[in-house]
Parts: sequence; structure tokens; C-alpha cells
Amino acid sequence: MLSTTLDRLFKTAPLIKDASASGNLTVLRSLLGPAWRGFIQQKGRGEGTTSMPLGYEARFDWHYLRDRPQLARLYEAAKTSQWNATTALDWTQAVALDEKELLLPESFFPVFGHPCTRGMTEKEKAIQRQSFMSWILSQFLHGEQGALFAACQVTEAVPWLDGKFYGSTQVMDEGRHVEVFHRYLTQKLEKKYDINDNLYVVIDALMSDSRWDMKFLGMQIMVEGLALGAFGMIQQKTREPLLKQMLTYVITDEARHVHFGVLALQEHIKQLSERERREREDWTFEVCLFLRNRFLGHELYDEFYGHAMTRKAWDALITASEMMGTFRTVMFKRVIPNLKRIGLLSERIRPKYAELGLLGYESGRAAPDLTATDLLEDRS
Repeated sequence: MLSTTLDRLFKTAPLIKDASASGNLTVLRSLLGPAWRGFIQQKGRGEGTTSMPLGYEARFDWHYLRDRPQLARLYEAAKTSQWNATTALDWTQAVALDEKELLLPESFFPVFGHPCTRGMTEKEKAIQRQSFMSWILSQFLHGEQGALFAACQVTEAVPWLDGKFYGSTQVMDEGRHVEVFHRYLTQKLEKKYDINDNLYVVIDALMSDSRWDMKFLGMQIMVEGLALGAFGMIQQKTREPLLKQMLTYVITDEARHVHFGVLALQEHIKQLSERERREREDWTFEVCLFLRNRFLGHELYDEFYGHAMTRKAWDALITASEMMGTFRTVMFKRVIPNLKRIGLLSERIRPKYAELGLLGYESGRAAPDLTATDLLEDRS
């Protein structure tokens, strides 16, 4: 047991280091527990269920005051945009997994062309393409389950009745997203991966935090914002009809979720003390690092390439790949403007984002519109 723990500490030391990248001790304390449970204990792997401690208050509104018109409009939009995953999508469609450019372009599979893949047969490549897409969609599935639970918590804890009304529609949305990703993975790709350690740390941290605005910040702005960009990229690049249609529906829902987070937080953060705002600003930066690292694909490395290259070499290969470059762009092009809009991109924190090369996105459009057409056109 001790040797296993030490081995995991050694392998994940660079990732655990991200929990202290901001230098904020309050943030470090809040993330060390989730980082230990995710990276070292690997609570998200090999178990059918994981229990997380919850510590928050449910807020009842006995006045039933409707005083948030923007949230009320969002609620109306959500009511008219509900869809049935069973009838809206044609699940009878077959997915030709051996078709070379179907799921994603060949250039998006970072390892193809590396010397260690010489002599690989087309069948072996097809298996890896299937596994690669299964891994990506598995992380989306796990993120959507986290979003489902967070939406339930936020609906209980948010102080405004209009926010509770809208939150109730998001709970339905997230349940539907879990449904479609799980169904596609099990029925079409026939393969599912455990949650990535970095994503587990983020979900653990925001689920176990007692403050409702931290749940909003972690899920609505960060996890949902990054997912919105990734969904859009895959929707644009894939030639698989069912996957493309499924993501089109999901993107429309996710746009409302991110908008909800921006509406709720831009007012709330102005009311925080400077110390509280700095903590949220530093915590958000740490979450950016964890979410960036989730796309390193260590699960794929362990399965297919652990014998052929070092973990460090794998990280360098993935980081420099077209796939990672594209993910990086689409993931942060909306998150950074939204952080700026809600007041969490101050001059104090800007140098840290500059080191990551992310400030180039700050002039982009914040809080995406509520239609799928606008979002999908903006993916180019």
C-alpha cells in the first residue's frame, strides 16, 4: 500500500503542484483534500459509487418574490427548449467505427505518425480511434453527472426565486445529458472510461464546498463553459450523424447554463469583500489548470503507450498536438471573457493567465446567446 501511494505521489506530483499555483493558502487548503482523494486515493476509479461530504444550506423563499427579470426570461427560454432524448434522436442509426475519418479527422489523434505507431494496422488504428472518442465522451458523461448534482444543490441554495425556477430546468437538462452520453457510449461506442483524476478533483472541490457561489463558479462558469467549447469543436469536426445531432441539442442547453452562471455571479461578486473576491479569483485559476490537464489523456497513455514512451514524453506530445491546441482555443475563448465580465480577471491575477497564454481570449464575447445556431456558427 505504501509503495503504491509513493508511486502515485511521484507520478502526479506535477499535477498536485497545480493546487498551489496561485499561492493562496486558503485555496490550497480547500483543494488539497480533493487532490489527495482524486490523485492519490483515486476515489473515482475502480468503484461503482463514490460518496462526497456535502456541507451547504438549502434556502427557502417564503415571500416568493419574482425580482430577477433576466433570470425569468432565461427560465421561459428553458421551458420552451426542452427535448426528449428518446424521440428527438434516431438511436437506430449504426455507427461505422472502422470508417477512418468518421468520428474525428485523423489529424486529431495525436499519436498517429509518432515512431511508436509504425506498422500499426488499420484495425488497430480503428480501435484507438474508438477508444479516444470513448475517453473524451466518458469525461463529458462524468462532468454532466457532476453538473446534475451541482444543479440540484444550487437550486436549493440560490437566494432568488427566479434562480430556483431556472435551476429546476437545468436539473432536467443535466439528467438528459447524462442519459444521452451514457447511451451513446454504451450502445454505439461500447466502451466507457473512469473519470479523469483532474476532473474528479474539480467536482470533489465544488461539491463539498458549502458556498453556493463557489458551486456556480466551478460548474456554471468553468466546467460548463469549457464543455460548451469542447462540444462545439467536436460537433463541427465529426462526420458521425447521431453524435453531431446529439451535441447540437446539448450545446443549446449548455449555453443557457453558462448564461445563468454569469447573470447570478456578476451581481453577487460585487458584494463580496476584497479577501473573498481574491479567494474566488485564485480558486478559479487553479480550476483552469486542473481542467486543462484533464485533456492530457493519461488513461489512454496507460492503456496503449505506457510501454512505448515515458509519461513526460506523452505529456509533451499531447500538449504540442493539433488536438490540444484546438481544445485549448475553444475551451477558453468563452471562459476568459466570462471571468472578466463577472469581475474575476483583475490586474493582480492577469499575469498568471498570461503565462498560460490565455489572455488573448479576453476580448471575446461573454455569456453566449441562447440559440444553438449562433453558437455553432461561432465554432469556426
